[in-house]
Amino acid sequence: MLKGKTVILGVTGSIAAYKIANLASALKKLRADVHVIMTKNATEFITPLTFETLTGNKCLVDTFDRDFKYDVKHVSLGEKADIMLVAPASANVIGKLAHGIADDMLTTTALSLQAPLLVAPAMNTHMYEKTVVKENLETLGRHGITVIEPASGRLACGDTGKGKMPEPEVLMEWILNTILRPKDYRAKNVLITAGPTREAFDPVRFITNHSTGKMGYALAREAIARGARVTFVCGPCGHEAPLGCMEVVNVETAAQMHDAVVSRFASQDVVIMAAAVADYRPVEVSTDKIKKSDEDATFRFEKTDDILMELGQKKRDDQFLCGFSMETTDVIENSRKKLLKKNLNLIVSNNVKVDGAGFGTDTNVVTLIDSKGELGLPIMEKSQVAKEILDRIQKMV
Repeated sequence: MLKGKTVILGVTGSIAAYKIANLASALKKLRADVHVIMTKNATEFITPLTFETLTGNKCLVDTFDRDFKYDVKHVSLGEKADIMLVAPASANVIGKLAHGIADDMLTTTALSLQAPLLVAPAMNTHMYEKTVVKENLETLGRHGITVIEPASGRLACGDTGKGKMPEPEVLMEWILNTILRPKDYRAKNVLITAGPTREAFDPVRFITNHSTGKMGYALAREAIARGARVTFVCGPCGHEAPLGCMEVVNVETAAQMHDAVVSRFASQDVVIMAAAVADYRPVEVSTDKIKKSDEDATFRFEKTDDILMELGQKKRDDQFLCGFSMETTDVIENSRKKLLKKNLNLIVSNNVKVDGAGFGTDTNVVTLIDSKGELGLPIMEKSQVAKEILDRIQKMV
């Protein structure tokens, strides 16, 4: 997957340094050319030999080390790299990077870097919360350096709070997102909805559907990987939001979904409504308590807001609106009617009766329909479906 890609891992003095060995190994298995640069303090936590064994490359520590072929190593690596990740990043190194200080191999390489630079802070909670550290992290962001938010939990010092370095699997996802996708959505504001909504009968029971949000999550991950500023509005799915979302809004009811989406619509370039919003909500129940013995219990329902219809009416010429259609009969015809009626730019249609399509699966079978025609896709992973959808949108905007 990463053949031909050069990844630099910058390791600073933190107890979390040992975890980067797993990341280096995982990157090597994906056939990346991995180079590790350590600060002298980092060598107190893990030895350079460990990284040299895992990567097959010399681990660099000393800027003036003469034990390599003649070249200006920090410059040559900075030019060769496809990405550099500093993890764990101590408060000391963050301060240096924020102010252009280059006094060791790690910081001089970072300063000469021509590729994306990612920084994953790891430190005591009280240090992380200091104003000066926050200001340094904000400075990194202004200079185009991506700061990966630390995790919360019990720290090595015994304190509990924010400051833990994310796990290697999370760091790997950041690396893959950064270098494996074209950044053709860079600077675009993209709002994506996912999951079901719930409409309560009482404090215990509710109306919902079988949506798990997998398609919406795949779309959000793909958009983030391609540089979009993603606002993610999600019904109750039970999953962590995709890494890198600009904003995450968790909702439960159709009304909450409506308010979250409509209030943000004007600021968006692209809106993809992948959520399965409940069509009806109960508004009256004839008994205070619903039991199996309550044979005479009656219910009154009302339709929930048609969010797509409202967005289509509000849509500007420079906005792109994509909806989903789940049908069981006359799939293409009914979907095309929705495309026109709701003033959509694109509708993703699927037949829930087809094997491998619909709710809860890792695959989908869809047809992309716009005003000029349709494109039927074979069964494929939802991650690939997300790529096809965003490719289609990119060609149309």
